[in-house]
Amino acid sequence: MSVLAAGTAPSIATQLFGSGLIGLREGLEAGIVVMILAAFLVKAERRDALKWVWLGVGIAVAMVAAIFLVIHYGTSTVTGLTAEIIAGVASLVAVAIVTTMVLWMRKAARTISHDLKAGMEKALVAGPIAVLTLAFFAVGREGVETALLMVGYAENTAGSAWPLVGLLLGIVAAAVLTVLLYIGAVRLDFAKFFKYTGIFLIIVAAGILGYGVHALQVGGVLPGGSALAFDISGGYDASSWYGTVLAGVFNFRPDPTVLQAVAWAGYLVVVLFLFLRPVSAPKRAPEPSASPTASAAPERTASPSPDETVS
Repeated sequence: MSVLAAGTAPSIATQLFGSGLIGLREGLEAGIVVMILAAFLVKAERRDALKWVWLGVGIAVAMVAAIFLVIHYGTSTVTGLTAEIIAGVASLVAVAIVTTMVLWMRKAARTISHDLKAGMEKALVAGPIAVLTLAFFAVGREGVETALLMVGYAENTAGSAWPLVGLLLGIVAAAVLTVLLYIGAVRLDFAKFFKYTGIFLIIVAAGILGYGVHALQVGGVLPGGSALAFDISGGYDASSWYGTVLAGVFNFRPDPTVLQAVAWAGYLVVVLFLFLRPVSAPKRAPEPSASPTASAAPERTASPSPDETVS
């Protein structure tokens, strides 16, 4: 679709690695959400409500798949400068939403377990539709972020299906890891995991931003399309292992424009600063009751609580 693409897609291994890591990170976030909701329902002896959680998750997954297919394959039917403009705008929107979600997760991670439990406690009182809606939005939020990341990430893969394969493999790995975490078979330092994968996503988003800026320059929307910041094409082997990794994962170009380079560097500096700065500890609110219908329901500890690893 894009005249910015290098004519050949990055190597299969590169496409699988980049999209697989995105799938693992985002899938694990969604898995943690489902794990918290399921554990709360089991502890509250409301296993009957689990089917509504799974239905909400299923609808969210279907919605995310539809968003990805509509945007990705819809834009592939457009050619020429119009395609560049659409790709550029889609990339900028994706970067804005992904950045918002990454920065939000940085602050919300400390209280997400309590917030989800409090929400489920109210949803159980309201009824099945409320439980379904809570699960739908909790998982759908992560899924939309994934779909937007993948649309921007896959723009330079010449229509290859390997990024989607890598994404699915990453999600499967996240699902397996979530189950192992739930049963207590493995332990994971979530703070470090989400910190380093968050940095990775920010760098990926910076590349998508640079791609979007250049696409809009090619489409004539932004100026400076011929003003290069530097050009190392002569000594840069795009087909080498480093060339495929840089292009396939980070959307790197050996001849970026000045505006593209400034946007990329400025985004990294600002967003990494906001992401890495210390988070003030929130005031601890009382944990919601395990049973919204009884003041003193007996606790069941058949499955380890995810609080130990998610809080």
